[in-house]
Amino acid sequence: MAIEPIIIVSGLPRSGTSMMMRMLEAGGVPILTDHVRTADEDNPKGYYEFERVKQIAHDKAWLPQAQGKAVKMISALLKHLPADYEYRIVFMQRNIREILASQRQMLLRRGEPTDGVSDERMAVLFTKHLSRVRDWLSKQPHMHVLYVHYGDVLADPLGQARRVAHFLGGTLDEEAMARVVDRRLYRQRYTPA
Repeated sequence: MAIEPIIIVSGLPRSGTSMMMRMLEAGGVPILTDHVRTADEDNPKGYYEFERVKQIAHDKAWLPQAQGKAVKMISALLKHLPADYEYRIVFMQRNIREILASQRQMLLRRGEPTDGVSDERMAVLFTKHLSRVRDWLSKQPHMHVLYVHYGDVLADPLGQARRVAHFLGGTLDEEAMARVVDRRLYRQRYTPA
């Protein structure tokens, strides 16, 4: 029996990973999620998280059940994925200023402090992190990566759904994937002056 790759939806927090998980689900990909983190004002369509992912450095026992399914994992955890599986990684990208604005809004709604590190410093840290991750991914023979920009999905849902479907083997329902993209949730926008 052929071993199916594990589909990973990754990127920085607030980069559109939940939207992509929703698209994959609509397209016919089985989703690995535990529904522990429920929908809220910041992610009204749900987070699509699987709590055990956060323990990947110490707990890899769940990986066999992820084969042939999509699971969400922030980019900082990718380095803990063992090389004895094949991965198809849909890596979400988004303007750093939009990510920071979205995170700030989420912290404000939760009543958490927003003044720990300046946006300028976080932008530098995030940019360096993404560069390191991209370089590392390019050297992993068992990881195949498709980079998808959040803004491109909102501008052309069907075109981006086709790219993702092709990357994952071409058997997904592209129109269903495109239909679940909700432009109304694009609330933190950055337009250069």
